[in-house]
Order: sequence, then C-alpha cells, then structure tokens
Amino acid sequence: MRKPCGQAFAPIAPQARAMPDTDPRLYLVTPVLTVADAAAAADALSAALGAADVAAVLLRLAPAGERDLINIAKKLAPVVQAPGAALLIEGFPEIVARGGADGAHLVGPDALRPALPGLKPRLIAGVGGLRTRHDAMVAAELGADYVMFGEPGPDGRRPPFETVVERVQWWAEVFETPCVGCAESLDEIAQLSAAGADFVAVGEAVLADPRGPAVAAADAARRLAREAVP
Repeated sequence: MRKPCGQAFAPIAPQARAMPDTDPRLYLVTPVLTVADAAAAADALSAALGAADVAAVLLRLAPAGERDLINIAKKLAPVVQAPGAALLIEGFPEIVARGGADGAHLVGPDALRPALPGLKPRLIAGVGGLRTRHDAMVAAELGADYVMFGEPGPDGRRPPFETVVERVQWWAEVFETPCVGCAESLDEIAQLSAAGADFVAVGEAVLADPRGPAVAAADAARRLAREAVP
C-alpha cells in the first residue's frame, strides 16, 4: 500500500499542515541562489506559501563558501517553515542541520548513499537525477524519503513530458515511497496529479510568473486539485 500522500513528510516534518489522504501537494523549487538573491527569494516564497498549501521548498544554491550557504539557508528556513512547509537543500547535505533546514535533496543513488548516515532518521533525504527505473528502485531501497522524476539534467534539458508522466504512473502503481513529478509549466500540473504523483514540483512557473507568485501558487493549487481554472 502506498504511503498517504498528505502524510509523506509528516514523520520528519511534524509541523506540516494536515491534508486529506488523497490530495497531492505542491513542492516549490527555487532558482539557483546566491547571497545577493536571498532577500528577493524570501519575498517570493512568502507570497507563494501564503497563497497555497505547499509541502516543501527545494533550495538550490550556487557554489559558495560554507558560511554563505548556511546564511542563505538560515534566512529562508523560517520563511518556509512558518506556514508548515519543509525546507530541503539541493546537495550540500553537510549544511542542512546548521542551516536550519529539514533535509537534503541528492542527485542520484551514488550521492544519496554517503549522505544518509548524516541525515536519517531525523532529516529528510530525497533523491532525483534518476536516469533509469533501476536507479529509482535502488534509491528507494537505500531509504530515500521520496524519489523525483522529470527535473532538468546538468545540461538544462529534461526528459520528454510523456516519459515523466509514464514514470510517475509506473511508480505510483507499484511502490510505497512517495514520488515527486516535475512540471515545467502550470499546464502540466493536472496531468502529473492524475498520474499519481504524491507531490508536483514547480519552479519558475510559480516563482517567476508575471502575475506574481501568490496568484501563480493559487493557480497551481487549483490545477493540482484538478479544479476548473478561471
């Protein structure tokens, strides 16, 4: 039996708001941030989180000194956590606890394996960069709290959307570990929800929407619930 999607982060992030068991949830992804970007990112995230239920925010950081990375995380952690979301840091598992974050997102099983002892059981360990079905199964067997499908690779390109939907549907039908499906646009959200994603990840489609992140987040939430969009 699959883990109820609304409770997927609950054992590790007990502050998360309760959701009905059948509802997938939003997972926001920041652009790659530097120290100079942190204030604007905090404003955008605050607006989005105030407008829609969000399970988690993935913080993507540009390479920098450890102190700068920790300072960015410390600035954003209260913004994300106050409304009940979990803050995850892409890579850099060594700064998660010191930055006040809730966990790390690793790229591939080879990155997940050495990071697990420092994260589990208190912190979230998610994994993406799963090129094959086998990679996803290995990550789940290692103890990943979720697997992510459809994020762009190092070259900025992602798999065809049809492939992402197929992978999400396959995983949802067979495995208990929650899965995150990545939407490049708001128009892709409903299809990932229908395919069985526990979480749908969106980045610029919400945070850089010209209507503003609050309007975009509310729009994304309606699409996630597969409601009519005005």
